Amino acid sequence: MTFKKNNETDERRRITGAASVIASATAISRVLGYLRDAVIAFAFGAGMYSDAFFVAFRISNLLRRLLGEGALTSSFVPIFTQEYGRRDLNSTREFVSSVFTLMLFSLTILAVIGILFAGPLVSLMSPGFKADPNKFALTVSLTRWMFPYMIFIGLMAIAMGVLNSLRHFLAPALSPVLFNLSIIASVLLLSPSFSLPVYALAVGVLIGGLLQFALQIPFFYSRGMLPELRFKFKDPAIGRIFKLMGPASFGVGVYQLNIFVTLWFASRLVEGSVSYLYYSGRLMELPMGVFGVAIATALLPSLSTHVVKGEWREFRSSFSFVVRTLNFLMIPSAVGLFILSYPIVELLFARGQFGSGAATSSSIALCYYTIGLVPISMSRVLSSVFYSLKDTVVPLYAAIASFVVNVALCILLVGPLSYGGLALATSISGIVNVVILCFILKKRLGSFGGRAIIASALRSISAAALMGAVLAVLVHFSGFETMGQVMKALFVAGALIVGILVYLGLSKLFKAEELTFLRSFIRRRKDAGGIE
Repeated sequence: MTFKKNNETDERRRITGAASVIASATAISRVLGYLRDAVIAFAFGAGMYSDAFFVAFRISNLLRRLLGEGALTSSFVPIFTQEYGRRDLNSTREFVSSVFTLMLFSLTILAVIGILFAGPLVSLMSPGFKADPNKFALTVSLTRWMFPYMIFIGLMAIAMGVLNSLRHFLAPALSPVLFNLSIIASVLLLSPSFSLPVYALAVGVLIGGLLQFALQIPFFYSRGMLPELRFKFKDPAIGRIFKLMGPASFGVGVYQLNIFVTLWFASRLVEGSVSYLYYSGRLMELPMGVFGVAIATALLPSLSTHVVKGEWREFRSSFSFVVRTLNFLMIPSAVGLFILSYPIVELLFARGQFGSGAATSSSIALCYYTIGLVPISMSRVLSSVFYSLKDTVVPLYAAIASFVVNVALCILLVGPLSYGGLALATSISGIVNVVILCFILKKRLGSFGGRAIIASALRSISAAALMGAVLAVLVHFSGFETMGQVMKALFVAGALIVGILVYLGLSKLFKAEELTFLRSFIRRRKDAGGIE
């Protein structure tokens, strides 16, 4: 019994250590991401040029969402983990090379098709732009410029899957840092070279995609996995990857359709609505990326290993631990973002072409987005559970149901709440998605510590609610809008520190078990699992 407990503790530390590495790198990337967005907001504001770029980038970035955080990685990791235990190094490298070669040619063909049909794509995704021929033409042109980005980011997805399976998380997690630096440098250095400076953003996207993939090459080489062109596609493992990838692609694709549904409605609203949703969505992605994606990414290789070894008790224990930890981190994040929405948006973006009116509109959208922060983050973890079981069909069904709900709510809410209604629709559809996944997982696995999860969540909700009350009082009596920029920065930083201290203090009072592992998370321990 003691041996099993020690194994569970080691596994929890292994997951926590991996998540801490990913979260630390992601935090650096997010900080640079907000600097990137601040530079874009300063240079282009919230109008025609920014709307055109964000729609074009959403289209060209679709493959990153489908592959980098979805179908390919989630399908590749369980199969690679299984094959890595069966094959010698040379055979494994040949397998990886075949997957790389197949994806390289497939993505190149897809990029060419995208360039040729950029006009119909923009018309489909943002029909409201057709009312302004100049805005529509600019969006089409930017889309064509950025479509090759999907080639680099698709190959990056395979690299991430291989390295994560080998318990190397740092390089894939750091790659977005190079992407953000590329866009910042392009805006600051290349904008004067273009008659329309917004094209500098497109160049930055292409360079950033190339740099992200290039960063992985030394780590592939050091592990004897450097891929080469290999045209042997009859490997049965490749067939199993693409068999899993089919439903997974549709599942993630349905989730992305939710984003494009939002864009479709937003393109018909007042100019700037697309930008308001983009900037608020970026802020919501900070805790989601630092905690939600990090934990889900760290969890998948561990769960896949448990499945291969038939360790179902450890599988359930790891899952329960991750859910409790995620709730512990995400619930106060949602409350904090909701209360501090306007101060944060105003501090980060309100300068240059981005005025106080745009800050207010973006903060309204952010408030509605925060409602879905916990369930959307949780759905990533739940999807990882199904992917580790080599089941990509259930997440697809759940995604389809949430898509139907999202479309219906967009129709109902866009009238009374405008862009805020679109953000609320996204949040509610995320809740539907996670409820479906939980229900099916419960039927499949039986007990997975549900009582402990609920008790932990109630403690986190109580502590977060009291924290939110303290923050609300601080905001109410602060006189934030009359402050200078330095004082605004000090206030936001101080409010965040106060919120964190209040939450942690109350969690200790409530005897939250997750505090023990949070210390490990912060210290970024490296353990025997080979986390780098």
